[in-house]
Amino acid sequence: MSRWLIRIAVVLTVTLALGGCSRMGLAYRNLDIIIPWSLSDYLDMNIEQKSWLNERLREHLSWHCSTQIPGYLDWLDRLQAMVETNQVTDAALQARTEEAKQAIAKTAREITPSAIELLQGLNDKQVAEMNEAFAKDLRKHQEQYLKPSLDQQIKERGERMEKRLRDWLGPLNPSQQQRVVAWSTSLGDQNTQWIANRAHWQKQFSEAVAQRQSPQFPQQIETLLVNRESLWTPQYRQAFANTEAQARSLFVDLMAESTPEQRQRLLKKMEGVRKDFSDLKCLKAVKQG
Repeated sequence: MSRWLIRIAVVLTVTLALGGCSRMGLAYRNLDIIIPWSLSDYLDMNIEQKSWLNERLREHLSWHCSTQIPGYLDWLDRLQAMVETNQVTDAALQARTEEAKQAIAKTAREITPSAIELLQGLNDKQVAEMNEAFAKDLRKHQEQYLKPSLDQQIKERGERMEKRLRDWLGPLNPSQQQRVVAWSTSLGDQNTQWIANRAHWQKQFSEAVAQRQSPQFPQQIETLLVNRESLWTPQYRQAFANTEAQARSLFVDLMAESTPEQRQRLLKKMEGVRKDFSDLKCLKAVKQG
């Protein structure tokens, strides 16, 4: 349920430049990145529910493509301009981040009524299955991200980042590699706060769904999906702010040390993202209309 936040909200800047999906067309078809709603991962829906959900998703996707994608293309223009002019600054990245968060919130608000309707129609067995899926998800994340020692967590985090960066920038020079190590070290045990907050959110979501026929339920779900930051633990709020700041600092420093070849590779990758968006049939239909 929270992949959309993890994969986008840290910065669509970082999604594109540091660690997202390299094929936005594929991501768009999969919906889980663009539409912050992956209930199907946690629910065993019946035929009627699947049919209803598919129809709603088509409607939301059409809305998103016709009203939101043009703004994403403008956003990409601003991001590309920063790289082309070598003006990648902390202030500029903060601005792009805020724009991305606003876009995410707008989409979340759009799909929330459908999410509420689906959740209200769940039976007790489906709710129990959802809760078990949440528990399984949590165990998986704890095993992967908390079981290793802190030194190993830092090492693996750095390795994951360097792998993503190589895709966008090409091979890193020794100085850039050391900067990635310093970035990973600066985040310390943020895995602990991230997963604790994940458990906190899932618990609140489960408690809300248990009372899904109550008059307060729609507002509770809207808060959980649209204003989820208001429900974060104080520890995670602080850790997330540090994560964002460190990501911006890393990107600024990497770009300051980047070669012309690395910047050209990055611009080419961004152009690929633009093409994936521009080639969407729904967007072409809007333009023709």
